[in-house]
Amino acid sequence: MSLAIFDLDNTLLHGDSDHAWGEFLCEKGIVDSELYRQANDTFYHQYVAGTLNIYEFLEFALKPLKELPRDQLNQLHEQFMREKVEPMITEKAEALLKQHRDKGDFLLIITATNKFVTGPIAARLGVDDIMATDPEEINGQYTGKVAGTPCFQGGKVERLNEWLSTHEHSLAGSSFYSDSRNDLPLLEVVENPVAVDADETLTQIATERGWPIISLRD
Repeated sequence: MSLAIFDLDNTLLHGDSDHAWGEFLCEKGIVDSELYRQANDTFYHQYVAGTLNIYEFLEFALKPLKELPRDQLNQLHEQFMREKVEPMITEKAEALLKQHRDKGDFLLIITATNKFVTGPIAARLGVDDIMATDPEEINGQYTGKVAGTPCFQGGKVERLNEWLSTHEHSLAGSSFYSDSRNDLPLLEVVENPVAVDADETLTQIATERGWPIISLRD
């Protein structure tokens, strides 16, 4: 059994669930739409450019989780899944997951987007496990802070190594699929790195190194 590791946003999904969640909150009037949308867009552009300060972003992104009751958050997320996430799921992405599943691989999503947003998406995609940035919880209520190491850039490698230390898996035969330059640290430690609908920087690096370049867009 080999590890088949997948980034989520703009890789398995045709879109970014983190940014889409922010847009969804704006559309539903949960946050000040003008101010929140401006900040949400700014952070997204910084992510794409590889300049994002993950802690500044998480202070922004986790704040609504702190301010809303858990029941309301769960209801909003169910609506978010129907309206925003389902249209991002492509047949090619599901076919790739099935291909690895049929081979007997262990399917693992590793994503920077927080686990409140991504946990239900991973369940919908039928993967075996998910590693995501963890929002801190105390007595069942989100605090607005991050717990542990954010699952971002080199943090993905750190979190994966921690996971490997407690699971009967290794990187032998492993694959990792990603669209982003931010994932170079993890792409460089797996045996089979694959660029998926990649940004310009990752496309150039993948071309230079002879990594496969594929598209999962319909």
